[in-house]
Amino acid sequence: MSESQASILLVEDDYLDAMSVERELRKIKVMVPLHKAKNGREALSMLRGDAGVPKLNPAPTIILLDINMPKMNGIEFLEELRRDPFLSHISVFIMTTSNEDSDRLAAQNLRVNGYIVKPLTFDTFNDGASSLDSFSLFLDLLKLKPQ
Repeated sequence: MSESQASILLVEDDYLDAMSVERELRKIKVMVPLHKAKNGREALSMLRGDAGVPKLNPAPTIILLDINMPKMNGIEFLEELRRDPFLSHISVFIMTTSNEDSDRLAAQNLRVNGYIVKPLTFDTFNDGASSLDSFSLFLDLLKLKPQ
């Protein structure tokens, strides 16, 4: 995959949190296309080209996913994503205000690549070795080097 093909799908219902993600991505110099969906249903429509929504082609490299959203929450979205043979390969990083063990376990069982407690700052990846590994994986998936 070339760097020009890398992109991110942000699934986040809160406008301020979405703006925070954009700011943090700019801060770490991640300058790839950022597509936005306000809930899991909208994200699935974008990924599949359903309901008159243009299909994201190619599929995003990474999905940054909120858990607590209306219509279809992050765990429901992730379950649907992992069942879809054309989408199940996409790397997903969960972002949430929830620090509940049940949410973490559900996300881990659905093969997430990382779990970030909001407010999002990529500095929070540095809170431990596994988080640092997640940050490195995030950049590797986008074919970028740390700045």
